[in-house]
Amino acid sequence: MEQRLRTQLEKFVKLSDEDWSALAFGLYVRKIPKKEYFIRKGEYGKEIGIVLQGTLHQFYEKDAEERSTYFFFEDMLVTAYISCLTGKKSELSIQALEDCEILCFAYSDWTRLSQTLWSYQQLAGKLSEYVAMGLEERMVGLLLLSPEERYVQFLESNKKRIIERIPQHYIASYLGITPVSLSRIRNRIMKKS
Repeated sequence: MEQRLRTQLEKFVKLSDEDWSALAFGLYVRKIPKKEYFIRKGEYGKEIGIVLQGTLHQFYEKDAEERSTYFFFEDMLVTAYISCLTGKKSELSIQALEDCEILCFAYSDWTRLSQTLWSYQQLAGKLSEYVAMGLEERMVGLLLLSPEERYVQFLESNKKRIIERIPQHYIASYLGITPVSLSRIRNRIMKKS
């Protein structure tokens, strides 16, 4: 279980056994039943985790409507990153779409380690770069591509798990379109095939 987290973190920076142990002592497992929350809008982000089992849905709310921005699956890091960084209340919610098990650690532990250990300083920088690249990629798609182009790009990407495990109305929201529009786009693409 711990090795799965270490493997994900080491995709960014190699950790010595001593550096890993400094984080590992504070690990704990959170079990989140389907439809419950990892974090709700208005709460403070205080932890980072890796999904051991299950699927989570990240979204913003506007006018009582959910706007999907991300999905988390097994072996992915999950956090309300901006809230953790700023100490402000989260603007987003992360909800379990299936029963979830998440191996977590406190963001305060992460901060302490990144202030004292060079490997965690490097890791913090690499993770921030990774988040920034993902946000820019998402923004470019929403601003520059048509709904049909977004869907085609989505199909050609490595997001197969989303198609297999996420309800269509969440996928439509993620793409910035209505479920009816998604259905029409899917039908047009199927006719072209």
